[in-house]
Amino acid sequence: MEQQNPRPAETANAVCSRCGTVAEGTPPTWTCSVENGTRHYLCDACARENIRAIEGRLDSDWW
Repeated sequence: MEQQNPRPAETANAVCSRCGTVAEGTPPTWTCSVENGTRHYLCDACARENIRAIEGRLDSDWW
């Protein structure tokens, strides 16, 4: 199985897939996921909201 490189080869502006925020280059604090072979970036704020939403759905036994 071929492993994908999470960093793009070119240095383009990253765009948040959720809110549309544009950043110069790819900030190291942004989240990147690969879905169906396409990279998706989330800015700091959207990544934080997404993580909190996931945590909110966990059973209290998890904590």
